[in-house]
Amino acid sequence: MFDLGGEVAVVLGGTGGLGGAMADALGSAGACVAVLGRNRERGIERVAAIESLGGSAAFFEADALQEVSLRQALEAVQRHYGTPTVLVNSAGGNRPDATLPPGADFCKLPTSAWREVFDLNLVGGTLLPCQVFGEAMLAAGKGSVINIASMSGMIPLSRVVAYSAAKAAVLNLTQFLAREWATRGVRVNAISPGFFPAEQNRALLYQADGSLSERGRQIISHTPMARFGSPEELSGAVIWLASPRASSFVTGQNIVVDGGFSSTTI
Repeated sequence: MFDLGGEVAVVLGGTGGLGGAMADALGSAGACVAVLGRNRERGIERVAAIESLGGSAAFFEADALQEVSLRQALEAVQRHYGTPTVLVNSAGGNRPDATLPPGADFCKLPTSAWREVFDLNLVGGTLLPCQVFGEAMLAAGKGSVINIASMSGMIPLSRVVAYSAAKAAVLNLTQFLAREWATRGVRVNAISPGFFPAEQNRALLYQADGSLSERGRQIISHTPMARFGSPEELSGAVIWLASPRASSFVTGQNIVVDGGFSSTTI
């Protein structure tokens, strides 16, 4: 039921920490994995990691914010592996100037920073790849789109206001596409990770000496499992949603992987 043999999985943002872990998981489950990203060196490293686990993978350079680049990547994937049947949209992130320091005035948040965060997470991270790769899936009459949202898209956390709002939009778009494509063979779901330390949020969670920051301690104190997540803990959710057998009647859903954080309030 969880064997992905015969599936072609595109992982946009597969050169990153969370995206890379999900690419590993899909490859280990038998899918042919197309790792998409801008960093060729990291992409080649990820391909080597997947192959070391016994999987099949190839790197394709792509800029999520450029439709032409995504279409070129789609054509390259189709030549190499065939039409994608799984799309994982894990490209995204935040910007320091779109993060409010403690006591900062929201009214002074730069509009340019807000737009860039929305472009990165909603437009490039979700909308454009859904249009480009989704079109190919619809033509084939089958596929599973897995958007990577965030627990902060459900709970508007302090400081990361632009990121939270963008991820809330990702969840809304996920439900819209699930409804639109439900009878055309393409399922659309989201995974909302909780707090997983990565390059983009490490400075918020840790001090320079490696100890937890005040924000990091606050998060841990409100997480029932009393720890952050590790990237590998997203593997089960992504394999389940990718499988055309295990989750054949699942669409429009948001799978939260957060150690219980969303069951509490701050």
